[in-house]
Amino acid sequence: MRKGRLTFDNESCKGCELCVTFCPVEILYLDKDRINQSGYNLISVTDMDKCIACAQCAIVCPDSVIKVEEVREA
Repeated sequence: MRKGRLTFDNESCKGCELCVTFCPVEILYLDKDRINQSGYNLISVTDMDKCIACAQCAIVCPDSVIKVEEVREA
């Protein structure tokens, strides 16, 4: 099974939650405790180990703030 690592350009994120909606493993959420300099709530990951590197989040992100890297297991 593929595993992934997500990184976010938090200052460009507008908290639209499209990535949350399209994540098939449901590990993304709008974090009410984290805000960027523009005042938008940020997306957080509940369990990075469950990421399957499908990149659906990055594909639907209108501002291209998500980077998906596939992690090779040893």
